Amino acid sequence: MNPTPTPQAPVVDLLIRAGRIFCAATGLNGPGAVAVQGDRIVAAGPQVAIAARQTLDFPDALLLPGLIDLHAHPAVEGSKYGIAPDLHLLPRGVTTVLSQGDAGAYNWLRYRATTIDASATRVRLAINLSARGEAMAGGCLADPNDIDIEACVAAIEDGGELIWGIAVNISPIACGDTDPRLIMTRALEIAERTRRPLLFGSRRHPDLTLAEQLAWLRPGDVLTYCFNDFNHELDALVRDGVVREEVWAARARGILFDVGHGMQSFSFPVAEAALAQGFLPETISTDQYVRHVGSIPQHDLARTLSKFLAIGMTESDAWARVTHRPAQVLGLADEIGTLAPGSCADLAVLRWNPTALPLRDVNGVQRPGGCWEPVHTARAGRLID
Repeated sequence: MNPTPTPQAPVVDLLIRAGRIFCAATGLNGPGAVAVQGDRIVAAGPQVAIAARQTLDFPDALLLPGLIDLHAHPAVEGSKYGIAPDLHLLPRGVTTVLSQGDAGAYNWLRYRATTIDASATRVRLAINLSARGEAMAGGCLADPNDIDIEACVAAIEDGGELIWGIAVNISPIACGDTDPRLIMTRALEIAERTRRPLLFGSRRHPDLTLAEQLAWLRPGDVLTYCFNDFNHELDALVRDGVVREEVWAARARGILFDVGHGMQSFSFPVAEAALAQGFLPETISTDQYVRHVGSIPQHDLARTLSKFLAIGMTESDAWARVTHRPAQVLGLADEIGTLAPGSCADLAVLRWNPTALPLRDVNGVQRPGGCWEPVHTARAGRLID
């Protein structure tokens, strides 16, 4: 008689073990491992012990779903703000990024070819209300003739899931002398016709109150730059240390609030006052763009989330706001921002550096604390150098 063959132990392509794995979507929070076959996660948790063709061990690090930056400027070409996502985002743990208006209807196809299709990073677009995107030197909405409603609708219909929504910034920097009410009327027409949300940058000018602007927004629309301190009488969410009533009312209606740190839009005192009253942003984002290239310390999503830890946000809340929460906003929660089996094998390994360079806001205000720093990234199961 022939002996019964011995079953072979399953072998996966990649196994990553870490001293702590965290997933807000599945509740994982502790030592464990993630097993990857092809571009999919096949198992994650404390008991995962599967033979693998390649094994990585990070006993002193944190393993998360790939980070998601809901507001940055990925653009290989054609945008005055653009950075190459595979050079400046992916190696720093960001596997998915939403572009804040780097392309408009007239250069959408070129953007798709040179940035979305050509990048390993998963890129989604909030299409600029300006048909020229950010291709010109001045404000993208300074010329109202650049708002081509029919072209924008056609581009969104062509882009499908690649175009998440519409980016509209009504600050004087973006729209110059153009009437912000005209801009919003046209933006909302496109949004309604295409059933897309807005990624909205507020006015920051005394001709429009924050309450008036919030009244334009609909459930699912995202207000970014939410912790700026340009003028507490104008657009700051916090006035005299108190979160405004109109802001709480907007949240109750389903308006979402995103950080959008950037060069001008994150104040430690404003964020601290908001957090102290229980007002947390839905998503933490960088607004990372060309002026950040080569910055010391490097501005990135891991450092931005570390600033929220420094002012009292819990680790679970902060990590959720760069993984599961933005995945929900993008409508991709079954695919990214999770370690659930069957989801895409996008992974980020971070290590805590207690002696990192100081954490500062855009005004140079400093808070004590270390910083999470990127160690390793996997995008769709492929390790990124």
